Amino acid sequence: MADEGFRTIWLKPDDPSIVQIIDQRRLPHEYRIHDLASWQDGLVAIQDMYVRGAPLIGATAAWSLYLAALRGDDIERAAAALLASRPTAVNLRWAVDRVMRHAAAGTADLVGIIRADAEAICQEDIEICLGIGRHGLPLLEKISREKGGDTVNVLTHCNAGALATINWGTATAPIYLAHQAGLDVHVWVDETRPRNQGSQLTAWELARNGVPHTLVVDNAGGHLMQHAHVDIVITGTDRTTRCGDVANKIGTYLKALAAFDNGIPFYVALPSTTIDWGIRDGLTEIPIEERDPDEVSHLHGISEGSLLTIRTTGSGTPVSNYAFDVTPARLVTGLITERGVCDASEPGLAGLFPEKATA
Repeated sequence: MADEGFRTIWLKPDDPSIVQIIDQRRLPHEYRIHDLASWQDGLVAIQDMYVRGAPLIGATAAWSLYLAALRGDDIERAAAALLASRPTAVNLRWAVDRVMRHAAAGTADLVGIIRADAEAICQEDIEICLGIGRHGLPLLEKISREKGGDTVNVLTHCNAGALATINWGTATAPIYLAHQAGLDVHVWVDETRPRNQGSQLTAWELARNGVPHTLVVDNAGGHLMQHAHVDIVITGTDRTTRCGDVANKIGTYLKALAAFDNGIPFYVALPSTTIDWGIRDGLTEIPIEERDPDEVSHLHGISEGSLLTIRTTGSGTPVSNYAFDVTPARLVTGLITERGVCDASEPGLAGLFPEKATA
């Protein structure tokens, strides 16, 4: 990651009937490649979080439809099941709709066309993330100059890194480019309960790239901000309305509130594929996924080389597990996209993407 060779999903060399992914459930303890041989395998990978992050979920859906076409399965049935698998991340629908246009057109070489489109989706995502990095880098450079070259402290939430995309990440792309440019940058990594995407994924990839970082519990963010240990907050998003409301991993809203109270800039890094141009009000129009209560009541870890799952709550304790929350645009300092940085507002987004805003 943070190099040209890293990928989170790819076609198996010398075997075009297999799509390969990193089994993110086993990180950071074990790096394991997992094979997808059918669209049902892709569905399970999305639902059970072998893959995570809106861009990677979309790419996995595209490759799953390729596998459906390759095997001669009912591609419309596959598309419907994939669309129902993760309701909050808009990239999923974007990718499925894009691929299904080929099926609707009655394309002769459907397998070859979908394969080419899945590959294009992945390559486009890499370029988009690099664009986000290039436009976000000046924000960190400005802080560095204002601090006389002292450490730039970034707080992030969940995993909006290379593992959530095809490479580079969204929120991490400016960080990686800043690190490569020689800036003294440090990342506060929220653990991100209940699935611990921060402690298990973000920390893992930052370590692999040599970026200084410190893991903190989710509720430490406000304390760090109060004591001037955070210069900027950068998160990702799974869906952004045309008016700039953002849905991201549960707990993002609380970070935005703390940043607002302490006068700390709160930026959201997003590819344009996560903008839902059809909705305006995130609080009422973005569906919030509720996941298995076991994700809250149980912890996963390693002991003496074995992966274990343990229960931490009483067997009769009711559990609610909302996976996302919505941060209103008024709390967002700006949106970092592949085309530039803009206000979290309809005019701001329309200024960067006029062809989408008027479609």
